[in-house]
Amino acid sequence: MKELEMIAALSDAFGPSGFEDDVVSLARSMVPEGHRTERDSLLNLYIRRPEEEDKPVVMLDAHSDEVGFMVQAVRPDGTLQFVPLGGWIPSNVPAHSVRVRTRDGRLLRGITGSKPPHFLSEAEKNRAPDFGSMWIDVGASSLTEVRDVLGIHPGAPAAPDVTFEYDAERGLMIGKAFDNRLGCAAVLSTLRALAGEELRVNPVGAIAAQEEVGTRGASVTVRRVKPRLAIVFEGAPADDRGTESWLIQTAVGRGPMLRHMDARMITNPRFQRWALDLAKEMGIPVQEAVRTGGSTDGAPIHLAEEGIPCIVIGLPVRYAHSHYGIASFRDFENGVRLAAEILRRLDGETIAGL
Repeated sequence: MKELEMIAALSDAFGPSGFEDDVVSLARSMVPEGHRTERDSLLNLYIRRPEEEDKPVVMLDAHSDEVGFMVQAVRPDGTLQFVPLGGWIPSNVPAHSVRVRTRDGRLLRGITGSKPPHFLSEAEKNRAPDFGSMWIDVGASSLTEVRDVLGIHPGAPAAPDVTFEYDAERGLMIGKAFDNRLGCAAVLSTLRALAGEELRVNPVGAIAAQEEVGTRGASVTVRRVKPRLAIVFEGAPADDRGTESWLIQTAVGRGPMLRHMDARMITNPRFQRWALDLAKEMGIPVQEAVRTGGSTDGAPIHLAEEGIPCIVIGLPVRYAHSHYGIASFRDFENGVRLAAEILRRLDGETIAGL
């Protein structure tokens, strides 16, 4: 399967936080030949190379979940009251197509609804929308129909209903869940690029669940993998829309972004500098960012064990945490190229120096 086909399949897959089953099954089918996989109870996926050697372990992290919703209750008129899974701007939610997973595993289409402007009072027109004033409409007319005919109950997950598209002329990808299915594809592509090569480190893929609700999966994967070093792939929110030109640090099409800081991690400066110098040597375009908000799986990873040097290779995504994203395939390729070259150059002595 080619990289674009892999990204498309992962992007289209249903997998809000806590319900990453389809994404994990898909990723397992995409691992390089001979690699071993295992899964834990939290739906974290581990990918290991064929050989078991006494080499320093480097963890390649990405998270499999996407921002979505959960049905909280079914209203008497058959609409679904829901709550967010992950960080949404409420005004971005209404009037979009979603898929709701029924108890027997079907995905039913619904529309996120809100009161039409014709029926809004003056006070409601001036009030910011909230989740309590929205619903998901699956075309039902009663609670009984939703529960007994459609098989939707409280706790049912929902996610955006979007199909991946690729603009080959401009190298742009449009789809949902680029945060962080691009990262999942990058982990798989990096392992593919290195398959069969003799390395001085042992890269282990760890595709973590539930990042969007508090980096929960990576808190488990890092304890199981016990790495000496980690590379986190992330679908990073692009800032090339609505930002002053001099402050843009995560633009689509300008290369992967390596962040020095976010709300929960100051990146190991030695590993960061080493990676940036390597990118320059290899002619790989990269961007540097200092973020005061947001976080990644790097937050729990860099604090695990006795401290684990960790960098984030961010793949810029416009409109992250909404139904649609725009990203550059070339940024993806360069992110994978950088990670693969890092793993080719690393050894125990270099890791000790970081």
